[in-house]
Amino acid sequence: MTDNPMIEPIVTARGLRKSFGRKPILHGLDFDIPPGRIYGLIGHNGAGKTTTLNAMLGLTSYEGTIRVLGEDPFAHRPRLMEHVAFISDVASLPRFLKVRELFALLTDIHPRFSPAKAQSFLEGTDLRPDMKIKTLSKGMLAQLHLAVVMAIDARLLVLDEPTLGLDITYRKRFYRRLLEDYMTEQRTLIITTHQVDEIEFMLSDVMFIRDGALILHMPMEAVGQTYCQLVANEPDQQAQARALGPVYEETRFGQTVMIFDGVDATRLEPLGRVSTPTISDLFVALMQRPTANPETAR
Repeated sequence: MTDNPMIEPIVTARGLRKSFGRKPILHGLDFDIPPGRIYGLIGHNGAGKTTTLNAMLGLTSYEGTIRVLGEDPFAHRPRLMEHVAFISDVASLPRFLKVRELFALLTDIHPRFSPAKAQSFLEGTDLRPDMKIKTLSKGMLAQLHLAVVMAIDARLLVLDEPTLGLDITYRKRFYRRLLEDYMTEQRTLIITTHQVDEIEFMLSDVMFIRDGALILHMPMEAVGQTYCQLVANEPDQQAQARALGPVYEETRFGQTVMIFDGVDATRLEPLGRVSTPTISDLFVALMQRPTANPETAR
């Protein structure tokens, strides 16, 4: 939910459900996404991330209610797409086109794409308008992809695994430039990625989806207020910590690591080293499927 009731959410979903045949994919999702935020939508393959995005983008029918910029995306997709942009991974760029042909195509497809702005973002790079996309290196692909993204004046930008196949240097450059040169208080960004650690620095909010259900949806500042990670070395410390009900426990390099939900850090500090879990650690902890035997989750 939005903290300020006067701010209209960019995306609102209530009871969002989707099934393929008899198989349910989404199980009644409820969420609001306010403007000016950077959301990480994180889940395993098959968890329902892409289906959720497709519902937002009007690419699939659904049960329940979803509104994007006040519109029903499935019923009013052409009108909605004037203010929404969806960019998939770099491999989705049409490799048979030249750079200038790609810009011409995007100009026809998206009313808020500026070829002049895209070209300006390529100044100082080795990319030239007559280059064929299939001849570009991974680094050049990253530069072209970023130029395309930032040349679209959209209120909602959805990036689905946007840096797939790129090495870590280009991934980090992509995200930092996007954060520094594109984001404004009027724009909202939703990112799905498997490289969770690399986008944690830029996220304002995080959503975990598991088996078609949202199991976490909160601002990043609330993560540190809600979850604690404890590294306990001594058996008596570990026993005391277990009595406080960790949601997850594992052994790393001979050390016992536990994650707690809603336990005050001051209660844990006498028992070992306390910190805020990273998003990837929290993902591992919370994405475990429920089991009748808690020992199997360790």
